Amino acid sequence: MQLGSPAPAEEPSLQILPGTRYDVRYAMNFVASSLASLLAAGLFLAPGHSQIKGKEDFLRANMDQSVKPGVDFFQYANGGWLKRHPIPASETGWGIGNEVQLDIYAQLRKIDETTAAKTWPTGSDEQKVGDFWATAMDEAKAEEQGIKPLQPMIDKIEGLKTLQDVLDESFALAPVDVDTFFEFDVSQDEKNSDVMAVHVNQGGLGLPERDFYFNPEAGVAKIRQEYIKHLGRVLKFAGDANSDADATSVMAFETDLAKISRKMEDLRDPLKNYNKMAIEDLSSKLTPSISWSAKLAVWHLDPKTIVVGQPEFFTGLEALLAKTPIETLRSYMLFHLVSSALPYLNKEAVQLDFQFYHQILSGQKEMRPRWKRVLDSEGGPLGFVLGRVFVKKYFPPAAKKRYVDLVEAFRKAFGERIDKVTWMTPGTKETARKKLAALIKKVGYPDKWKDYSALKIGRSSYVENMMNSSRWGFDDMVSKYGKPVDRKEWGMTPQTYNAYYNSSNNEIVLPAAAFEIPGINDLTVDDAVVYGYAGASTIGHEMTHGFDDDGRQFDAKGNLKEWWTKEDAAKFKQRAQLMINEFDAYQPLPGLHINGKASLGENIADYGGLLIGLDAFKKTAQYKAGKKIGGLTPLQRYFLGYALSWMDQQRPERLRRQLLSDVHAPAKWRVNGPLSNIPDFYKAFNITPGQPMWRPANGRVHIW
Repeated sequence: MQLGSPAPAEEPSLQILPGTRYDVRYAMNFVASSLASLLAAGLFLAPGHSQIKGKEDFLRANMDQSVKPGVDFFQYANGGWLKRHPIPASETGWGIGNEVQLDIYAQLRKIDETTAAKTWPTGSDEQKVGDFWATAMDEAKAEEQGIKPLQPMIDKIEGLKTLQDVLDESFALAPVDVDTFFEFDVSQDEKNSDVMAVHVNQGGLGLPERDFYFNPEAGVAKIRQEYIKHLGRVLKFAGDANSDADATSVMAFETDLAKISRKMEDLRDPLKNYNKMAIEDLSSKLTPSISWSAKLAVWHLDPKTIVVGQPEFFTGLEALLAKTPIETLRSYMLFHLVSSALPYLNKEAVQLDFQFYHQILSGQKEMRPRWKRVLDSEGGPLGFVLGRVFVKKYFPPAAKKRYVDLVEAFRKAFGERIDKVTWMTPGTKETARKKLAALIKKVGYPDKWKDYSALKIGRSSYVENMMNSSRWGFDDMVSKYGKPVDRKEWGMTPQTYNAYYNSSNNEIVLPAAAFEIPGINDLTVDDAVVYGYAGASTIGHEMTHGFDDDGRQFDAKGNLKEWWTKEDAAKFKQRAQLMINEFDAYQPLPGLHINGKASLGENIADYGGLLIGLDAFKKTAQYKAGKKIGGLTPLQRYFLGYALSWMDQQRPERLRRQLLSDVHAPAKWRVNGPLSNIPDFYKAFNITPGQPMWRPANGRVHIW
C-alpha cells in the first residue's frame, strides 16, 4: 500500500499503474523475491524431467489423504502442508508465498544493512537505499520526533475556516497520497489508449470498502464500533481535545460518503464508470463548490476534459460538503493525514495503526519485527532501484527466454481454444484472435528503467522519506499528461511475487519472481507442475483477463470499444451468470458469501487459465507418456500443481476483510470453484455424483 492507504497486516508497499488489473497471490503482495532461489527452483524443464530418486514427491508430501479429492480438493492437495505450518502469531495468514518471503527478507536486509553502513555520493541509488534503511530503523529518532514531522501540516488543517480552505487542503494533501473525499489519477484514456487523461473517482473512506459501513454481519458490526474508537484515539494522538465527539462526527460523515458510493461489483463495469465531460461541466453541473480548473492548475494541469467515474457520487459529495460543519471536515482531514503516517512515526503511533488495521481488521496477534515492516515499506520508494540490482545478478537472458517461450506456448493454446468455441460467431472469433496476437508480454524486468534522480531520500525522518516518495510518484504521474503514452512502463518491480493484466495496453506483466516454488530444485520439478503452478495460475490467468467480463470490452489496442456482436455478448453474459451463481453460493464465513459478481473477472481468469494450461500441457512429452511420478498421473500432477499455487490459510478476520473488499475469492475457492467445472478434473480424480466437488454437466460453466 502507498502512504495514505491503511494496509492490511503484512501487506508490503506495491506501486502499480492506474487502471491495471493485478492479482493478489496468496492474499498478499510480496515486496520482493529471491531471484537466486528462482533460478534454483527452475520451473521450466525439458520434457520428461521428474523427481530425484530417493526423495519424497513434494506434491504428495503436501497432501491430506484423509480427505477425498471429490469432497474438498483444496484440502486434499494442500492440507498436509497447512497442518504442519500453522499461522505464526505475527502473521494474518500463512502459505507458500510466505515461505518464499523468508529467504527474501534475509537477502534484502543484508543489502540494506551493508549499504547503510557506507557513505555514498548524494543522489546515487546506494545513498537512497542506505539512508532510507538507516532512518527507518532508527527507533530512537522516531521516539524523539514523535508527531513533530507532521506538525506543520496539522497546524494548517486546524486553521481551516471555510469550505474553500478545506478543498484547497484536500488538493494539497493528494501529492503525499492522502486521499480525502475522492480519488484522482492521470492514466490512459479508456477509449483512446494513446492519450493520458485526468480521472476522478469516488473515495475518501477510512474503512476498506463501502459495505463495511452497512453490512449487518456481527463481525463487521464490531469493526464499525472499533473504528469509531480508532478514530478517537488517532484524533487524540493528533492533539484533538474533543476527540471522542469528533470521532462520532467523522464516522457519520464517512457513512454518508459510503451511501453515495457505488458497490464493489458496480465498479467493475468499465462503460458505466467512464463518463467523460468538459471540466467546466464537472464544476457547474456536479460540484459547483469545486473550481476544478483552478485546483488542477496548482498541479500544472490544464485539461479541457475529465473522466468522471461515478457522477452521482460527486453530486452527492457537493450536497454533503454543503451541509457538513467545518469542524467535522477539519477532523476528517486531520484523521486521514495522521492515519496515513502512523506506521512511520513513534511507537505510540505504530501501535495505533497495528491495533486497528492489523489486529481488528486482519486478526494479527503480534506485531512483526521492525526490520520486516521497513523492508515492506521500502518496496514502494525503492522497489525498482533494488530490482536493477537483483536482475543484474540473478536473472540472465537465458532465464528470461524460458518465460517468454512458455508465454508463447500458452498464447498458441488459447488461440486454438478460441477456434474451437462453439457459441461465438466467426467475426467475433477473428477479432478475439487478433487481440490475442496483439497481446504484449512483459517478462522478467523492464527493458527501460525509471529515472529516480529526482527522488529525495535523506536521514531527517522516516515519514518524510515516505512522503517524498509519494510526492515523487505523484509528480511523475502528473508529468505524463500531454505526453505520448509510455507502453514500456512497468507497474510492478521485477522482484514482486505477483503479476497483472493491463487492459489499456492489452499486456500481461510477469515479474521475474512470480513463479518460484520455495525449496524445490530445478531438476525436481516436472512439466505437469510447471504448467499448473506457473502456467495456469499466472500466465494463463493473466491472458484470460483480456477476455473476462471487464477485459473483453477493450480491443486489441487497449481501447474501451464494443467489438462483440450483441448475440455473442449476450451468450457470454449468460454463461458467465453460471459462474456468478456458483460463487454467490459459497459461504466461507457464517453469514458472509463470496460476491460472485465482484469476483467474476478473477474467477473467469482462473477457469480460463486452467483450460489453456491443460491444452498446452497435453502437447508435452510427459503428458503423452502418461508415466506416474510419486504415484500420481501427469493429469493429477497438473491439477495438484495448480492447487499448490493457492496453498494458503488465513485468519477469520482477514478472510472477512477479503470477502467485503477484494475482487479475488479466497484461496480455497479459487481452487475448488474453477476445477468443479472442468471434465478432465473429474476424470483425473474420479469425481462422482453426490460429492461436493461434483456438478451436473448442465450446471458447469462453459465459456472457454
